[in-house]
Amino acid sequence: FERMGQFLSLIGLAALIIAGIGVSNGVGSYLALKRGGIATLKILGATSADIERIYLLQVGAIAALAIGCGLVAGALLSPAIVLLAGDMLPVQPGFRIYPLPLATSAVYGLLIALMFTLPPLARARTQPAAAIFRALIEQGRLFDRRNIILVGLTGVVLVALVLGTAREPLFSAAVLGATAGVLLLLLGLGWLVSRVARRVPRPRHPIWRLAIVNLYRPGAQTSALVVALGLALTLFVTLAGIQTSLQSEISRTVPKKAPNQFVLDIPATEARQFRTIVSSEAPTAKLNVVPTLRGTIVAYGAQRVADLKELPEGAWFLRGERGVTYSATLPEGSDLVAGQWWPANYQGPPLVSFDEEAAKLIGIGVGDMLTVSVLGREIEARIASLRKVNWDTMGFNYVLVFSPNTLASAPHSLSATITMPPDRDAAVTRALLRSFPGVSVIAVGEVIGQISGLLEQMSSAIIAAASVAIFAGIAVLVGAIAASRQARSYDSVILKTLGATRYQVLATQVVEYGLLAAILALISLALGSAAAWYVIVQVFDFGWAPDWPVVLATLLGGALLTLGIGIAGS
Repeated sequence: FERMGQFLSLIGLAALIIAGIGVSNGVGSYLALKRGGIATLKILGATSADIERIYLLQVGAIAALAIGCGLVAGALLSPAIVLLAGDMLPVQPGFRIYPLPLATSAVYGLLIALMFTLPPLARARTQPAAAIFRALIEQGRLFDRRNIILVGLTGVVLVALVLGTAREPLFSAAVLGATAGVLLLLLGLGWLVSRVARRVPRPRHPIWRLAIVNLYRPGAQTSALVVALGLALTLFVTLAGIQTSLQSEISRTVPKKAPNQFVLDIPATEARQFRTIVSSEAPTAKLNVVPTLRGTIVAYGAQRVADLKELPEGAWFLRGERGVTYSATLPEGSDLVAGQWWPANYQGPPLVSFDEEAAKLIGIGVGDMLTVSVLGREIEARIASLRKVNWDTMGFNYVLVFSPNTLASAPHSLSATITMPPDRDAAVTRALLRSFPGVSVIAVGEVIGQISGLLEQMSSAIIAAASVAIFAGIAVLVGAIAASRQARSYDSVILKTLGATRYQVLATQVVEYGLLAAILALISLALGSAAAWYVIVQVFDFGWAPDWPVVLATLLGGALLTLGIGIAGS
C-alpha cells in the first residue's frame, strides 16, 4: 500500500508535467492566431507593456475560468466515483469538500499558466510589428533577460510547491529531475531530426520530398511535436511498465495455494488422535504436522549477541524469541543450498540448519557454531546446512531447524497445516475443538480471500489512475498538433494553388507524422522502459516483470492515435 501511494504520486507529477506542455502549446497556438492583431496594435501605438497586459489579462481570464471549472469537476468527481464504484473500493469514503487540496490545485494551475504563457508572450512583446508579420518564415528571439528571470522564479516556486506538498519529497524530486533530463534529451532530438532531414538526399517522389522538407522548413513545429509526442509516449511506456509490474507483484504476493487452516498448540502426545480426527472429517485432507518450540539466538561464531552495540541491519531473527523446530527430513517450503542434511537416525553432537539470507546478514556459514537458548538451556550446535526459505508458501517456515536428537526430549507442542476442500472447514474445526479445547484454529483461506480482494481493488485503482495520465497525454498531443495547424493551412493553400490534390496534401502529412512517430516510438520504448525499471527495482524494491504485449500495445496505440489525431486535424 505504501508503493501504491508512491505510484499515485508519480502519476500526479506526470499529469502535472504533461499539463505544462499542453498549456505551452495552447497559449502558443492562441497567440499565433492573434499575431495580426498584435502587430496592428503596435502599428497603432500600443507599447510592449500594453501588449503584455492585454494578453496576460486574456490568458489570465481563460486560466481562471478553466481552473474554476477544474476545481468544481474535481470536487464533484469524488462522490461520482464512490457512487459508481460501490463495493469495489476497500473502504467506504465519506464525501466532504477539502479546501487545502483545492487551493493547492488552483495555485498549480496559475503557476503553470504563468510559466508557460511568458515565453510565447515574450516574442509578441519584444518583436517589432514588421517582424511579427514575418514570424511564419523568420523566427525571432524567444526570450529576453526579464522573461528568463520570471520563468525561472515561477519554475522555482512550482518545484517548491511540488516538493513541499509531496508525501515523499526525495522521490518527487527524482521524478522531476528525470523528467527534466528527458525534456532536454527530446529537445536535442528535435534539433537533430531537423538537421538530419536537411542533409538527407531529396527523394524523387514529391510526397516523400515534401514530408521530409516539412521537418525543417520555416515555421516547422518539429521540436514542439518531438517534445510533446516523445514525452507522452515515454510516459505511456513508463506507466504501462510500472502498472503491469505492480500487477505481477500482486499476483506473486498472493499465494496460489495456501492451507485452509493452521492449528496451534496440539499436545505432542496426541498426534495420532489429531490425524485420526482430521482424516475422519476430511478424508482427502493433506496434513503437515511439525514440533514447535521457542528459542533465542544468544551467540554466533565467537560473538555474543548481548555484547553487540547494535544488531546488523535486517537481522530481525536476533531480536527476542523465534519459533524453532526439529526434523529428520528437509521441511516443506525449503530448498537446501549449502551443506548436507543429517542422516535419519543421527545421534551425534547437536546440528542445526540455518536460513541462507540470515546467515549472510551475520556473516556465518556451514561449519560455524550457533548458540540458541531453549527453555532456559543454551544449546551450542554446529551449522550443518543452509536453506533457502520460501516464506510466501504460507506453510511452516523456520529460520532454525535442529536435528531431532537435540530437542525431541524437550517439552513441546505441535502445530499443523490442513489443506482440504473448503466445504469441510467447519466440520473439521468443530471436531478438533470438541476433542482439543486448548488448540487454536486459524482459517487461512478466509484471510487470503480478503487480502486477494483488497489487492485486486488496488490493482483496479492503479489502472484507473494511470488512465488519467494517458488521457492527459492524448490531450497534449491534440494541442501540439493544433499549434501547427495555422502554418499547415497556409502551406496547404499554396500547395493546392500549385496543383496539389487533397489526397496528396494529406498523404504528405501522413508520411511526416509517420516518420516522427516511428523514430520517437523506439526512443520512448528505451527511455520509458529504463524509467519503469528504475522505479520498480530501485525505488519500490520489487521484481521487474512487465507485461510486454501490454507495454508495446500502449506504445503502438499512442503512436497510431497521434497519427490519427494529426490527420483528423488536417
